[in-house]
Amino acid sequence: MKIISCHGYELQKAQPNTSEDFFNRSEVTFVDDDGTERTLRVLYVRYFDERFSQWTPYEQDPVFQAGGKDVYFKDIVALVCLLADPSLRTRKRVYISEEEELRRYFSSIDFAKLPEVFESLAKQQAYDVKSPLLFIAQP
Repeated sequence: MKIISCHGYELQKAQPNTSEDFFNRSEVTFVDDDGTERTLRVLYVRYFDERFSQWTPYEQDPVFQAGGKDVYFKDIVALVCLLADPSLRTRKRVYISEEEELRRYFSSIDFAKLPEVFESLAKQQAYDVKSPLLFIAQP
């Protein structure tokens, strides 16, 4: 699998009676092993951005710098979900409304490896994932 881009953003209200401004969307675009380009979009409650320091090693946003750019929590959510659960490769959208569900995705990730993905994206516009298991923290 080849990661092509990772980014996140805050949703804005489209109309006054909608609740989009309570959510963030994180996207990861990748080329699957069969050569198909796909994008996984993860929609989650924006409130989780205030609480991620309780279940990640990151203390604040931006969570780290890579390739001379700030990387925010919302930029890594879809990537982490994809790496933690490779079955999401076939999905287009995931909605996470429970903090515990998002926490489970992050619970097994080796956070030290995430900056190298963004460094590679900045320099080479791609990152080859040999195996998602390489991103799982070893006990």
